[in-house]
Amino acid sequence: MLLGTLLVLLLGGAGPASAHAALRSTDPEDGTVLKSAPRHITLTFTESVGLLKDSFRVLDPDNRRLDLGKARHAPDGSDTARVTLPDDLAEGTYVVAWRVVSADSHPVGGAFTFSVGTPSPTPPAVDTGPAEDPATASLYNIARYLAYLAAALLIGTAVFVTVCRPPDTGPLRRSLWVGWWTLLGATLLLLLLRAPYETGTGPATAFDASALGDTLTSRPGLVLLVRLALLPVAAVFVVRLLRHGAFSRTWSAAGGALAVGLALTWAAGEHASAGIQVPVAMTSSVLHVLAMAAWLGGLMALLTTLYRSSSVMSADVVARFSRLAFACVSVLVVTGVYQSWRGLGSWTAFTDTSYGKLLLAKLAAVVLVLAAAWLSRQWTARLVTVDAEAVVRERVPEPVGGPPLPPREQAAPAADDPFRRGLRRSVLAEVGVGVVVLVITTVLTGTLPGRAAAEAATATPATGLPAASVTTVPFDVGTPGGRGKVQVTLDPGRTGDNSVQAVVFDSEGLLSTVPEIRLSFALPAQDIGPIDAELTDQGGYWGTSALNLPIAGEWTMKVTVRVSEIDQVSEERKVRIG
Repeated sequence: MLLGTLLVLLLGGAGPASAHAALRSTDPEDGTVLKSAPRHITLTFTESVGLLKDSFRVLDPDNRRLDLGKARHAPDGSDTARVTLPDDLAEGTYVVAWRVVSADSHPVGGAFTFSVGTPSPTPPAVDTGPAEDPATASLYNIARYLAYLAAALLIGTAVFVTVCRPPDTGPLRRSLWVGWWTLLGATLLLLLLRAPYETGTGPATAFDASALGDTLTSRPGLVLLVRLALLPVAAVFVVRLLRHGAFSRTWSAAGGALAVGLALTWAAGEHASAGIQVPVAMTSSVLHVLAMAAWLGGLMALLTTLYRSSSVMSADVVARFSRLAFACVSVLVVTGVYQSWRGLGSWTAFTDTSYGKLLLAKLAAVVLVLAAAWLSRQWTARLVTVDAEAVVRERVPEPVGGPPLPPREQAAPAADDPFRRGLRRSVLAEVGVGVVVLVITTVLTGTLPGRAAAEAATATPATGLPAASVTTVPFDVGTPGGRGKVQVTLDPGRTGDNSVQAVVFDSEGLLSTVPEIRLSFALPAQDIGPIDAELTDQGGYWGTSALNLPIAGEWTMKVTVRVSEIDQVSEERKVRIG
């Protein structure tokens, strides 16, 4: 648990969160120059999203925040977000910062620009809202990991007691209650941290009454409330299980339904709840969680019994768990293959996306677990054989007055024979690597699936911050007052149509006006150009919204600045066009 917690803290809290709803398009599009002001701003995502009170922030050309209406879904569906703009927007460039919650409960945000009439000489500063708070993200990831581990311990131990029927359940009493209390504490922590996790604020804001109220009415909050409601019922089952040692068929069926309900609270808040084939994915996710819990939690219970039981572990108990583990592994393989296909979408996503690379790491760890499991099965088979031989020998009648049996044939199976020692070591290895697999799984659930990443990449580039290319070109015409610099902004700095703003500053960094600025672009590698940008005086700066750069590459930008009727200078700079 300590190893897993530290790994989650390092891996999950080291960088910004990878969201699961990727921005597919914006209306207006990023970097467009509109003749008239739009009535709405509409975002379209790769999956359904939840909206926050502060989902949209729009800055006007003077860097002032606009008063907006409430964010809503567009009529197109729940994978959209829309806000109404005020009437009579002034000319200039506007920055739109947005933040929503994807269907699998992870927040995502970004920003883009659009202009009305004429782009501003200096666009407003980007305000994407509060960045992700590292402390909140780390605590949230730790709580998610502990919830996974606690569910495995609680469900797996209960299944082990019911199916494998160990003669001594005393050592497992603590495991059941530790799993229950840890799951309760982790769920409460997730519920408290949900609001600051969504808004990107610090852990101290977790106790804000209004924010907590919003969480309790949101989908992720409702899922956590359902989990909390199921835990008192689980406590009743724990008490009965510890008293009677096993369940009747009726109680076993009810316990199975309870386990399915708990597993659904994970499936409803993760990747399975969004994307393609949601009903099949939800079913697969529930089976995957239950198989993981029964196997990994059962391994922990077996390990506890092997080390702490006051009686000798019967080979029948180990054999029953071996059959249970084989069935769990079979379910994990089938559901894991399906979920991998659903999340990746292509073979190249294994190496081209963070999701694929994490999945490869998980598969490598699973192979190690299976190798340890194979060793456990070998030790189990030997243990069953030895115990069976010992039972047969005990039943062989001994002739009166005959020689005594050898000590090995007289003794019952020893608690510390080499087969049980080997089984302890192999099961310990299974549990250790299984904890690492659980850590990688926790990080994987916080990573953008490869299929969504590919879909977002092929859509209109409209994610993240404004993609404008800004180049500063110093100049000196060799006359008094003839020194300064030109700031050239290409928006969006990609192939196709671009808007250009060229602003002149004098030697002291103040805005300056000049009689003329000429700008041209050439791509020598493709023998293209020079292409004249045809800048016009826009009153304080020179610009155009009709520069077309047809091919990506490293272009040569030539800037000619004329400061008087006879004094001018030309400078060249390399500009990368995406």
